[in-house]
Amino acid sequence: MNGGSGVPAWQPELSVFLAIGFRPFFLAAGLWAAAALAMWIAMLNGQISLPSRFDPLDWHIHEMLFGFVMATVAGFLLTAIPNWTGRQPVRGWLLGGLAGLWLLGRVVCLVSDWMPGWLSVAADLSFPVALAGVVAREIVAARNWRNLMIVAPVTLFGVANLLMHLQAAGVDVPPGVGWRLGLIAALILISVIGGRIVPAFTRNWLMGRGKRGNDLPAAPGWVDRAALGALHAGLLVWALLPDLHPLGWLLIGAAALNALRLARWRGIATRAEPLLAVLHVGYAWLVLGVALLGIALLVPSFPRSAAIHALTAGAIATTILAVMTRATLGHTGRRLTAGATTVAIYGLILVASLLRVTAAWAGGDTMPLLIAASIAWTAAFSLFAVVYGPMLVGRQQPQS
Repeated sequence: MNGGSGVPAWQPELSVFLAIGFRPFFLAAGLWAAAALAMWIAMLNGQISLPSRFDPLDWHIHEMLFGFVMATVAGFLLTAIPNWTGRQPVRGWLLGGLAGLWLLGRVVCLVSDWMPGWLSVAADLSFPVALAGVVAREIVAARNWRNLMIVAPVTLFGVANLLMHLQAAGVDVPPGVGWRLGLIAALILISVIGGRIVPAFTRNWLMGRGKRGNDLPAAPGWVDRAALGALHAGLLVWALLPDLHPLGWLLIGAAALNALRLARWRGIATRAEPLLAVLHVGYAWLVLGVALLGIALLVPSFPRSAAIHALTAGAIATTILAVMTRATLGHTGRRLTAGATTVAIYGLILVASLLRVTAAWAGGDTMPLLIAASIAWTAAFSLFAVVYGPMLVGRQQPQS
């Protein structure tokens, strides 16, 4: 079957692959998430070493945030912005150039010890700088001022990336401030964009099943504004002052407000459709992670890594897989429903997240849990690449 062009729907075609941002960047995100995590575990076990200026732990953190997460951010924004602005998508040579800059960053961070420090930093930062410029250009050209604020977290990714490079080079910057800023940039995007798409998708799905009135997600209001204000303020302060004891109360309050916000989205009613329910699960991980971070600030013996991995392996990875699967199905003309393999992807990332958070309490016996979590993580993203890769590189599914 073909789309009227004589090219089979599954056949890769460069003009299709570079027609819109989600195609190259979602595929890159899935492949790199699996590969980079597998490499990290191999480094932990002493099986490989990298000629990188980053030590193994910093390389792992850097590549998860500025490789995997940034690829997803690029794919989402370059796909969503045309809907916001009414402009044509970024495509062709410009999209290919952005993807090439992302790939260049991954390569130089692997072998940065083999080149001058300034060159590896410049090469790696070229992607977030170019992405922020393209996003700003598209929004300003359309005078879509409401969405101009999206440039801020993209820019924050670039600043955070630079700070990680400076710390690796021995520059006197507050330890860990780079990765903390990168983490909160991702969480800010999830909280803002999630507040748009999760209740909207839920409303549409419930209305399609005859639901009305109080059975639908509540309209945005003071709860949303208070939840976002407390969350963003608390996270920004934590990035700069990670040991500020009283901040724990603000983060717990932010978690409570965001739990109320999530409850107003009627997630329990979506359990029949995993493609939609998983978006609510991803936001629930955000609530849990922020609450755990608050507790860790108030109780010194509480393992802070449990909070960090609830936010990363839980909130960020779950939301990314939820968005990538849904957007790929929708933008390639397929039904918006989760098949068995998609449900398996969600199940694997849930297992990986639970195992990684649990490992924080395992004391000296963490390695078996880390290996099990990495297997589940790698399986989730490998399965995404296998199942969704042909959709991302092939032509749009013809409508029957």
